[in-house]
Amino acid sequence: MSENDANARYIREAVIEPTAIARARTHARELGVSSVSAAVGAQLAVLAATTAARSIVEIGTGTGVSGLWILRGAPQAVLTSIDNEPEHLAAARRSFAEAKVPSTRARFITGRAADVLPRMNESAYDIVLVDADPENVIEYVEHGLRLVRTGGVVAVPRVLAGGKAADPVQRDDVTRAYRSLIQETQESPAVLAAISTAGEGLLQLVSVRTD
Repeated sequence: MSENDANARYIREAVIEPTAIARARTHARELGVSSVSAAVGAQLAVLAATTAARSIVEIGTGTGVSGLWILRGAPQAVLTSIDNEPEHLAAARRSFAEAKVPSTRARFITGRAADVLPRMNESAYDIVLVDADPENVIEYVEHGLRLVRTGGVVAVPRVLAGGKAADPVQRDDVTRAYRSLIQETQESPAVLAAISTAGEGLLQLVSVRTD
């Protein structure tokens, strides 16, 4: 086993997932929904805590795994979560209820993110999580950077594309979109960018725009 593999396994096994989030993950498996790993979820909780987040947008609700992780780090925040699958949103509502999250802390919107995001207020949010429709990831990140305040965070899991991003032979549309996103954000003066390799990977962008 390589050093990288050993580290990945150690991180995966070291993170202890709260019962309510583990239950939401079970709901996800039952519905065939892909959820962020516990390692990435823990990083999202830390980002929410360090930014003292009060207002959060999540693109891609799933069954509530990522949303519950984020709110774990931001106990006073309000989460707005967008998904176009009513079945997923129903499962997420159940997960939040089982986790005893007050209904005032979560707002679920049924619809296409491309339709919903343009109507949301600019510079009004602390964190935007982009975890849906990977073929549209660049568009969603652009919206996210518009929505977060200066110093706010846009977070994008799965940017390593299951290892394909590092393999130049892989040229499918999703992998190319993630590569383009990484390159553009590394070169942009409007953000500070960092990539975590834990779990499925997490791109973290901090808005530093001055306009």
